[in-house]
Amino acid sequence: MNEQQTWIEIQREFYAPIDAVWNMWTYPEMFKQWYGPMGMSVPVAEMDVVVGGTRKVCMKMVSPERTMSMWFTGGYKEVNSPTRLVHTESMCDQNGTLISPQSMGVPEGHPDITEVIVNLREVEGKTI
Repeated sequence: MNEQQTWIEIQREFYAPIDAVWNMWTYPEMFKQWYGPMGMSVPVAEMDVVVGGTRKVCMKMVSPERTMSMWFTGGYKEVNSPTRLVHTESMCDQNGTLISPQSMGVPEGHPDITEVIVNLREVEGKTI
């Protein structure tokens, strides 16, 4: 089977030391404060940040019309504090059972598993 790979690179500059940015990716209570698109909260972030550890995250949006929750699960493949974090992410239900992206209204062709790579480096007191 021929799998199509799509790469997206997002670069950001933070006026914070690298350890603070690393902690925002790896400590559940800190992660919940910033992760997700605008308008969504993160009420659940279960994260065992070790190689082979698992993660389960819920993003929730409340609007006058409805409340929508999206669950994601995955595992940690690389944990090199404070510079590199690699984990997988798949859509799931609140019990952690995998579901297809299409069952949540995502268009055909979206991968069942996404690999997220976070590379951090500190330059002059900023993290990029």
